[in-house]
Amino acid sequence: MPHLRSSLSGLALGLAVLTPAWSLDLLQAYETALTQDPTVRAARAAADAGRERLPQARAQLLPNLSYSSLRNMNDLDRRQPNTVGLPTTVHDRYNSNNETLTLRQPLFRPGLHANYQQAGSLVDDANAVLERELKNLGMRVTGAYLEVLLAMDQLELVRAQITFTTAQLDMARKTFAAGSGTRTDICGAQSRLDMARAQELEARQQLDFTRRQLQVLISEPVDKLAPLDVKRMPLRNPDPVLLEDWTRMAEEKSPEILSLKARVEAARAEVTKAQSGHYPTVDAVAQLINSVSENPNTPSTGYTNKTIGLQIMVPIYAGGYVNSQVRQALANQEQAKEELEAARLDLGVRVHKEFRGVTEGVLRVKALEQAVRSAEQLLLSTRKSFEAGSRTLTDILNTEQQRQVALRDLAQARYLYLNSRVRLQALAGGDAQQAISETNAWLMN
Repeated sequence: MPHLRSSLSGLALGLAVLTPAWSLDLLQAYETALTQDPTVRAARAAADAGRERLPQARAQLLPNLSYSSLRNMNDLDRRQPNTVGLPTTVHDRYNSNNETLTLRQPLFRPGLHANYQQAGSLVDDANAVLERELKNLGMRVTGAYLEVLLAMDQLELVRAQITFTTAQLDMARKTFAAGSGTRTDICGAQSRLDMARAQELEARQQLDFTRRQLQVLISEPVDKLAPLDVKRMPLRNPDPVLLEDWTRMAEEKSPEILSLKARVEAARAEVTKAQSGHYPTVDAVAQLINSVSENPNTPSTGYTNKTIGLQIMVPIYAGGYVNSQVRQALANQEQAKEELEAARLDLGVRVHKEFRGVTEGVLRVKALEQAVRSAEQLLLSTRKSFEAGSRTLTDILNTEQQRQVALRDLAQARYLYLNSRVRLQALAGGDAQQAISETNAWLMN
């Protein structure tokens, strides 16, 4: 069984079936998802739309130039006394026109200035939401990719167990036929083999499901993936080493928090906009009016009028509408503040979880590596004891099952450790592509 033992030891190192070249690694999957994922495409479109708020708000503060033209056909009945004082009716049909060029420059409009400040906050919000979705995509792709690798490892472990159990079943039958074995050994090995085959079906289904998850993210078929090379993967604690430092970085740089902070600022500006409804507005207005035949008393005359001045609008009474708007804006501002605080607390919990996933993941991986070595030594000792007649075939099967459990737990611990590293960086506002590139360097390309 040296060849089998060597193959299983390779599984202990987290290696899948080797081929000369791998069609997809983690970084390639992430870069593909950046262009294919509909959630990110929607976030990009939303960010582009949100950025237009700023030029729109700025335009309202700049001069506005407009032109209007009016053409009419008039049918006029004019009653007037004639030369002897008798009333007569004069019927006229004529065309009239009016052309107006108006220039308006807001001089004092607090609401427009508040709207401009609010637009800047909403642009910050849109950019932060896009950044959040990019980081979420990195976490989703990493999680899906590692789930496929885990499913591949689980399937290989089950296949190795089937190979091992089949060999033990054959040996039990030969031993029984030679008169030195028992039917109990045959039944026990057959039972383990049947269970392993059932587990193989489940592992195949899980592998197909995880591949489908990754395929949805990248919109491409998923065949072969670059497996983990545990010799390259370092087991080290986060840097910085204190949880408080990671929590502080998350509160300062997390796009989720930055988005909610921008919404609080936008809500404050909305309060100012609502309060500006109590204030007067002042505009500078210049007009050039050119009209012909607009005066029914002198239908054949035209005139050109040039005006320049100030227009002042003073709100007096609006039925309580402005006061209601102010109360509504204050309530929305309080809601935004509380949502920010809730997100900050929730982020702290998630950072704590992923931080522990890295720090405790290091210890767990090391402990399970030792557990695998111990299980392999136990299996070797049990086989020697079986050959000496002091152990049964059932003891060998139990020991092998114990080793398989250790291998499975080790694979899970490694992928959980890697996933926690990427998620911790993303939650703290780190560069998603840099974190993924670092993890990608630990794959067997």
